Amino acid sequence: MFSIIFYIYTLIQLTFFFILSVVALIVCYPFDKPRRVVHELSRAICMCFWKPILPSTRKITGLENIDKTKSYVIVINHNAMTDILALYFLPLNFRWVSKREVFKIPYIGQLLSLHGDIAIDRSRGADSMRKVTEKGKMWISRGVSIAMFPEGTRSKSGEIARFKQGAFALAKDAGVEILPVVMHGTRTVLKKNYLVNWRNSLTVSVLPPISVEEVKSLEMSELIDKTRTMMCEEYEKIRK
Repeated sequence: MFSIIFYIYTLIQLTFFFILSVVALIVCYPFDKPRRVVHELSRAICMCFWKPILPSTRKITGLENIDKTKSYVIVINHNAMTDILALYFLPLNFRWVSKREVFKIPYIGQLLSLHGDIAIDRSRGADSMRKVTEKGKMWISRGVSIAMFPEGTRSKSGEIARFKQGAFALAKDAGVEILPVVMHGTRTVLKKNYLVNWRNSLTVSVLPPISVEEVKSLEMSELIDKTRTMMCEEYEKIRK
């Protein structure tokens, strides 16, 4: 019963903020190219989702590692769709790189488009990645960060899987730092029957960024290994 009420509440909030986002994009577009206003409305949607579920059982650490004046390529381990909502605890203006199929979900897809998120067609390989890089560099030039799941898809085992090159190639090409973020607890927010797990806890840990100098100097494989090792060690620490 509580889960049904929660979903109704969420739909009402989503509709309200969707309308506000459309108005904000139209009104603010000429002088808000980074879409900060739309991003803050997206953050408000996410906070409305989390507030009833996690009144006190959330832990956000490492915010001191963030420089709000910088743009990053943010890399996050991927366990569930709620990973997307949890990243809004970070005080950064960012754009998601999401698979094209997510943009077809009612409401969610339209919100992603309003937000300026980047669709990737995984069936088109290198050509799609080139477009992601072009759009990613455009947003970075406006002072915006880019958020990506380096695993490419959700982990089925709960462990951090092997990383693909896309996020790291973008960081090298754009000349920005990589900001690793580790999440734990997003996998169990919703049960298999889509009922809300009211006793769930959430941890979001922001690790120290990998400097531009390291991003440029390290070989691709070394950069990927370094980032993944950092994230795996933090993930194990959180779980214990």
